[in-house]
Order: sequence, then C-alpha cells, then structure tokens
Amino acid sequence: MMVETSTTLGRFHHQRLDLRRWVPAFLTSHKTLFTVLWIAAFASVFLWQRNIVGGFLVFGGAPARPLPKLRPAAFNLTDFGGVGDGVTLNTEAFERAVSAISRFGKKGGAQLNVPPGRWLTAPFNLTSHMTLFLAEDAVILGVDDEKYWPLMPPLPSYGYGREHPGPRYGSLIHGQNLKDVVITGHNGTINGQGQTWWKKYRQKRLNHTRGPLVQIMWSSNIVITNITLRDSPFWTLHPYDCKNITIKGVTILAPVFEAPNTDGIDPDSCEDMLIEDCYISVGDDAIAIKSGWDQYGIAYGKPSMNIMIRNLVVRSMVSAGVSIGSEMSGGVSNVTVENLLVWDSRRAVRIKTAPGRGGYVRQITYRNLTFENVRVGIVMKTDYNEHPDDGYDPTALPILRDISFTTVHGQGVRVPVRIHGSEEIPVRNVTFKDMSVGLTYKKKHIFQCAFVEGRVIGTIFPAPCENLDRYNEQGQLVKHSASQNVTDIDYDF
Repeated sequence: MMVETSTTLGRFHHQRLDLRRWVPAFLTSHKTLFTVLWIAAFASVFLWQRNIVGGFLVFGGAPARPLPKLRPAAFNLTDFGGVGDGVTLNTEAFERAVSAISRFGKKGGAQLNVPPGRWLTAPFNLTSHMTLFLAEDAVILGVDDEKYWPLMPPLPSYGYGREHPGPRYGSLIHGQNLKDVVITGHNGTINGQGQTWWKKYRQKRLNHTRGPLVQIMWSSNIVITNITLRDSPFWTLHPYDCKNITIKGVTILAPVFEAPNTDGIDPDSCEDMLIEDCYISVGDDAIAIKSGWDQYGIAYGKPSMNIMIRNLVVRSMVSAGVSIGSEMSGGVSNVTVENLLVWDSRRAVRIKTAPGRGGYVRQITYRNLTFENVRVGIVMKTDYNEHPDDGYDPTALPILRDISFTTVHGQGVRVPVRIHGSEEIPVRNVTFKDMSVGLTYKKKHIFQCAFVEGRVIGTIFPAPCENLDRYNEQGQLVKHSASQNVTDIDYDF
C-alpha cells in the first residue's frame, strides 16, 4: 500500500525527522521565524495542503490528477447513485458503497473514491479494510438538520453525556470496532456545516450532545492524511479508545470565535499515536488529549499514552494550542510535543485538571516550542471544576509530575508561564531548559507558580519563579528553592 498503517512506538519516539529536517533549526532561529511567520501560517492553508503530491511540496496549481488505487479494488461514489450537486442527499449511496466494500475484507479491502463535487449526506459508517479517498475539489457536506443525525449511547467514560444527559448525536463519518481504515485524498474536504449547530447550541435549542465530524471508536490501524476538515458541529476529529493511529498532513478549520467546542483533534483513551505536519485553526483547543471524565473515566480505566505530536502550526483564540485534559481521569502518559508553532492564541500549551478527576499526567515532554502573540504560553491549572454530575469523588486527586520544557522561544507573550498547582494537587518534577520569550509587558511576576517543584537548567528568560531549583549547564545545583509552596499567581494581566 502507498499509505503505511503500522507505525510502532519505537518509531514515534526515536526516529529522526526525515521528512522535515528544517523544522527544528527553523523554529530555533527567531529572526528567520518572525520574518516569515505569516507566510508559514497562511501558506499552510492555501498552498501547502492543497499542493502536496506524494509527500513532496509542489508550488503552483497542480493539474487534475488521476486517483491512485490504494486497494485491490476501487469504486466511485457515482457507481452507487451519488450525485455531487450539493442538494441531493447521498446517504444511501455512501451506505451502498460501504456495504460493497465490506465484502472485500479478506481480499485486502477496497477503496471508495469521492470525485470532485459537493456530496451532501447524513452520517454514515465506515468498514474495516477501507480507504475513503477524496479527490481535489471533492467536498463531503454534512446535512445541517439534526433530524438526520442518529442518536447513540453516551460515551462510557463520560457518564450520562457531555453536554446533555442521555443519548448523543453520532458523528458525520463514524466507525466502531474497525481495523485498517484510511481516510485520505488530494486534499478533499469534509465539511460539517456547523453554523446551524453552533447557533442552536448557543440558543439552548438542542436536547442532546452535538456529534463530532469524524469519530473512530474501539479501532486500530487508522490513517488519516492529506484532507481538510472544517466547521464541525462539535469536536472535529475524535479517535476514541483506539490503537495505532496516524494523522498526517491534515488541515482543520473553524471560525476562531463563535464556533463552540470545535476542538481540532481529541485523542481520547488512545495508544500509539502520531500527529504530524498539520495546520489547525479552530474555535477551541487545536489538540486536546483526553481519557474520560471523573468517576466514569476512572471506572473505564483506559489511558491515553505513547503519543507523538510534531511539526504543527496551530491557533486557538479562545482556548489553547495543545491541551491535556481536562477530562483525563483514565490517565495520560508518555506524550511528546515538538516543533510546535502557536500563533495569535489565548494559550499555547496547557494541562488542566481538578479534584475529582483522579488519574495522572506524567512523562510529558515539550521541546522546540515557538509562541507568537500568545497571551499565556505555558499553563497548568488544577481547579478546572467542571463535572458530569454530583456523583464525582472530590478526594480523587490527579497526579501531575515529570513534565519538561526544552527550547521554548517566541515574542509578544504576556505571561510566559503560569503553573497553578495547589496543596491538594501539587505539580512535581518540572524542568525548564533553554527558554527565551519576548514579552508584551515588562512586569514582575510573569513567571507564575504555586505549589510546584522542579528545576531550571542554565539561564532562561524571563527569570523563573522562586519555587524551582537552579542548576548550571553542567547539571550542578546552584541554588536550592527555599519553598515550593510559594504562590505567585496573578490573573489580572
């Protein structure tokens, strides 16, 4: 196959960056970064994704291309009665196509080509050993009338429902208990037409939790590459309790305001996952790693672990670029975030939790981070008190430890660091090394800490809080912290 579907954990965490060797050097060269920032950000939407051919960047408009055959058998949606006029409902055409493909499982699977056009549809399910290929200028449109969206049981790790008790709406493109699924193309688009959903949500006219754009559950060997996802009713791409997932070269878009809860990618109780070479600009977290909510997530007991996130340009005007939590009750561990550019955002990277969550966040590595015009750079918050119901256990306290930040740069940042631990939930073993962030305001107390223990290696700017031990570049202790419980949090700026 042209698209690899088996990526091991060892490759996630130990191979060198072979596709984009320029990224680390680029991100650490500040003058170069700020000179071409806007080119890098906007070209990611208008040029980069549109003109990727076979993994190589090609400038200029690409001519019409034949669709590659990635499976032993291939079909076109039009073979099943599909009409791409943006008006005809194509749900039955998709269902007939998926049914036909399901019979090819033992023969290596089959491919469904979606040609150029606007293909209106209600939600439909995928099948194992399937490739969904969206041609250039192909748009799958989600019907915006909720009566066409089926209801599903609430997610078991979220209790009675995320927004409303009881059933939830399914996703536009859905899959459960699948193996070997590929969603790819020549940067075709899946458009959830979320505007109607967002308006009804704000007006409190919906009786059920909104559905994601793409949701894959209890599945393995999933590859999503070279497509655009936009205007989801709710979370955009939601892998739930899945293993071995690759998301590469994907553009995810939603309005940065008035598009509530349109997270970009939400890995949820997932294991062995790679997210790379993506551009995300949405109305909530660009990425939010989750693992269940309070007592329901604790009971479900499935962590998110072994996740590599690299080579991303992201923006979130109302939330954060890359978040962990707040629904993290099954635990989150062994996550690496590297070569990340966050621009024009409220927060860059954030860990959020609260009493009642239980679980843990540990072995988290951030390196080569660049912040451009970000209000708060690094955030850890331990009082994110939103709960599914009154049945949570307030003594179920999460553990936050073993978190490192190496090579952090940027400009136009108001508060570079705000680590808000508490007496109940202290933050342990945090490391900072090679940090230099240009500031919007030259105020004191911009490296803010409370109930945090850790170290600073070498010299960083701005000066760190007094909670952290100081080491020189050779790893020798220079100054021991007098108190890790000092509180220096100021939300007034």
